[in-house]
Amino acid sequence: MATLIRNAKLAHDSWQRLEAAADGGLPSIPPQGDLLVPLKLWQLSSSALLGRPSGRVGVWLAPQEDPALIADSLDALALIAVHFPQFTDGRGYSTARLLRERYGWKGELRAIGDIQRDQLFYLSRVGFDAFELNDGIDVPQEDLLRSAQAALSAFGDFSEAYQTSVERPLPLFRRRGAEVA
Repeated sequence: MATLIRNAKLAHDSWQRLEAAADGGLPSIPPQGDLLVPLKLWQLSSSALLGRPSGRVGVWLAPQEDPALIADSLDALALIAVHFPQFTDGRGYSTARLLRERYGWKGELRAIGDIQRDQLFYLSRVGFDAFELNDGIDVPQEDLLRSAQAALSAFGDFSEAYQTSVERPLPLFRRRGAEVA
């Protein structure tokens, strides 16, 4: 079970994530519900996905997949997720920044995979606004709630940042210069 944090608050997740089979085969498309699909399924079946009677569609990108591949489809998507297969794989940070700054994505941008508390502040700086924390298996419900509440505190770890970001396009020295003037 995963905990979803959206806009620095615990949230309910209505999305069903479809995954490729172990042999690489693509999953079948359910007729309804909010679906988060891999890029390959989107590329092969976008018209079928959009033609379903109900439910929204989102795409999740693997670390090696270029966000330019969905740039022409952004208006049709309700969610974009970026997969982090390991805590140490930082390629998704660049993907998020490209989606926000180059391609103008304004919708929900979700980090999925091996997402841990220590990454939340930095992920939010590059444009992620939703985070699916991997809770593990066989964790008691009260421990899940306690760890989710602790994860929320990550957004306040630092009071200021020197560098530019998606949320603050001016570096600290320019912001301070503007305050003085």
